[in-house]
Amino acid sequence: MLPSDVRHKKMRSSIKRPPTPDAEEEEHDREPTLQEIINIKLIESGEKERLKELLRERLIECGWKDEMKSLCRSFTRKKGRSNVTIDDLVHLITPKGRAAVPDSVKAELLQRIRSFLQSAAL
Repeated sequence: MLPSDVRHKKMRSSIKRPPTPDAEEEEHDREPTLQEIINIKLIESGEKERLKELLRERLIECGWKDEMKSLCRSFTRKKGRSNVTIDDLVHLITPKGRAAVPDSVKAELLQRIRSFLQSAAL
């Protein structure tokens, strides 16, 4: 049995409290950042989905997707199928996947984003 003061501390730390009213007001009153404004405009216009689809297409065309799939399969075979978690794969793939995106794909997406921002007058 735990002493009552220890039991009381454990119960208090497990209580989920809502944010204080001041913190909520500050969140609502602050101005959105430029990044947030751009993201909102991309979503509202549907351009974000078009950019994501373009990225998917380009990554498939250049073999990036197959390369990442092969890396995952190799890792899974090496460790044993039952010993690999999604988190393991994400940890392995994320840095390699980002580094493997061709510069031409990055440049094309960047140009599309710049064009969107110019047309949206941001």
